[in-house]
Amino acid sequence: MDKRKSYMLVANHTSMLDIMLMLRASKNPFVFVGKKELVKIPVFGFFYKRVSIMVDRDDLKSRAGVYWRAQRRLNEGLSICIFPEGGVPDEQLVLDQFKDGAFKMAIAHNIPVVPMTFYDCKKRFPFTFFKGRPGRLRVRVHQFFETGILALEDKSTLREEVREVILNELEKETPHD
Repeated sequence: MDKRKSYMLVANHTSMLDIMLMLRASKNPFVFVGKKELVKIPVFGFFYKRVSIMVDRDDLKSRAGVYWRAQRRLNEGLSICIFPEGGVPDEQLVLDQFKDGAFKMAIAHNIPVVPMTFYDCKKRFPFTFFKGRPGRLRVRVHQFFETGILALEDKSTLREEVREVILNELEKETPHD
């Protein structure tokens, strides 16, 4: 990634480790867009609210305000990170459906989408408490999707193409420890 450009970073989301792994995987500074409920988590929430644009997904005004706050951060030279499937506590599910927000925002702000596959977070530290085990965490950064020629009507196609890249990678992956 070019340090002088902003990007929309997207990855599968199956663990609280995903947030820390994204901080490690991206060399470009970014802010998360995430649900406001995470602020309630002791210790984590304190730090999370300082590196995030928080959204109340049930509040239309809050969701609309994300675009303006994201634009301000993009103008500061930051990238944006969204986990488009939301949290996926179902450990049997490989990849849930993606929501439109990240792709709509990337097109609206004309920034490339950077898909990333997080392979090991689910087995290292799943949402199910007292499960998991130590081991390495791997990330693959895929080819970027440019949005410059796309219109907002293209968001669903972009969303599904990005999801397909990550899903294909997860499905071909053999377990490693």
